[in-house]
Amino acid sequence: MLSTMQDVPLTVSRILRHGTTVHGRSRITTWTGNAEPQRRTFAEIGERTAQLAHALRDGLGIARDDRVATLMWNNAEHVEAYFAIPAMGSVLHTLNLRLPAEQLVWIVGHAADRAILVDGSLLPLLAPLLPRLDTVEHVVVVGPGDTSVLDGCRPAVHEYEALLAGRPTAYDWPELDERTAAAMCYTSGTTGDPKGVVYSHRSVYLHSMQVNMGECMGLTDADTSLPVVPMFHVNAWGLPHAAFMTGVNLLMPDRFLQPAPLAEMIEAERPTHSAAVPTIWQGLLAELAERPRDISSLRHVTIGGSACPPSLMRTFEERYGVRVVHAWGMTETSPLGTVGHPPGGLSGEDAWPYRVSQGRFPASVEARLIGPDGSEMPWDGKSAGELEVRGPWIAGAYYGGAGAEPIRPEDRFSPDGWLRTGDVGTVTPDGYLTLTDRAKDVIKSGGEWISSVELENHLMGHPAVAEAAVVAVPDEKWGERPLATVVLKEGAGKVSYEELRDFLADKVARWQLPERWTVIPAVPKTSVGKFDKKVLRARYAEGELDVTRL
Repeated sequence: MLSTMQDVPLTVSRILRHGTTVHGRSRITTWTGNAEPQRRTFAEIGERTAQLAHALRDGLGIARDDRVATLMWNNAEHVEAYFAIPAMGSVLHTLNLRLPAEQLVWIVGHAADRAILVDGSLLPLLAPLLPRLDTVEHVVVVGPGDTSVLDGCRPAVHEYEALLAGRPTAYDWPELDERTAAAMCYTSGTTGDPKGVVYSHRSVYLHSMQVNMGECMGLTDADTSLPVVPMFHVNAWGLPHAAFMTGVNLLMPDRFLQPAPLAEMIEAERPTHSAAVPTIWQGLLAELAERPRDISSLRHVTIGGSACPPSLMRTFEERYGVRVVHAWGMTETSPLGTVGHPPGGLSGEDAWPYRVSQGRFPASVEARLIGPDGSEMPWDGKSAGELEVRGPWIAGAYYGGAGAEPIRPEDRFSPDGWLRTGDVGTVTPDGYLTLTDRAKDVIKSGGEWISSVELENHLMGHPAVAEAAVVAVPDEKWGERPLATVVLKEGAGKVSYEELRDFLADKVARWQLPERWTVIPAVPKTSVGKFDKKVLRARYAEGELDVTRL
């Protein structure tokens, strides 16, 4: 028996139409530095989105399924591309501007991008790569920049505003199959070549609905969200699409991602919500301590990408009244996987065990833990295993390239189709996830596991420690032992390793305490702001770290 419900495809164009009509008065504000911010209503964005679609289809000959890349900051023009490209039936491909040149060249070629929209300020990054980007036929320059660096390049060069000028402000968006590709994003490629994840219109639509749920970000048209998380990183955690569903105003930071301009724009534009990785908030905290600003408009911020130190969460709440909400996800999960709101009825200290976890799984994300022997572990908050997930916005394979079959490597997908996340953790009976480590970063000492994340979070609670990263290093007796690398706060003075070890002594089991210690000027980070522990392990192996053994 079939239902009597209408079969309406869930597509990006439906989100666009709703946002530009029902929420046409909501607006996107793009920070410009010293000049007056650029402001556009959703209705105006809708008209420009139509013009962009006409420009791509009629002006550049971009067809359905063609990939159009963006190498851009978070701004209104990037939002226009976010909607125009998939709504017209093509595929949006966001490029991570922080990846090494070799990886960018490989990614563009693997995706077979036909055109690239590039911010004018990023032309020096793109220009040297163009001779090697064989599939790219058009470069569209967005905003001011020195276009002379493109002189003599093979692709045709266009200026964004000139390309849009005079185009119709309405577009007959095609009715697409909701299962077709809407956007794609590549992993950072820390091991092997980057892997392409292709999001469907359906997955984008359902993910956007979940972002707007009260158990997630729960924003309305009374809110203004500041997405510091880049739009090239997993669709800015779904915020641009979700905003057009509910009319959330967007404050876009463009290239101004340093602590000082972020503090300035928060004070001036009064956002109620923001989203970024922990390193952004650590920098903002230091900026506010040195140059106080009024950030009282912020009600809550969403932190993901890596574990947030509880000390950072407490400081923002106690000093500034800003509630920090933990979340977990990855490129393969669109990225929403869990969000750390505590159960109803709990507050204060009773809520903290839930708030410092990665959060609870929503209805559309199923999860299981697989132990070292391949058996499924219980949800008892104690039994650890590798996290596997599945759901309507979870990847079931990687992009195989033009004309190739999807790739399902055994180390990333189980035989029955679950995504192997590579994260190790526990789950409580009521569905709260606590990650103890990445499978590749967990420290296996004498047959027992030591959580590097737990050690790091405790160390960053010391008043003299700005950052801490703990990695496994070889040990003749125990196989592996933890090496603690710490970054001291400016002006902290001399802090002994014995003091730091004693600080940890009542927080973890004594056998987990590191014997090896070193101070470094900064923790190396990946292109998306996560601690790059492989660099630290390599530096230790090469003898480049000044290590003290207690």
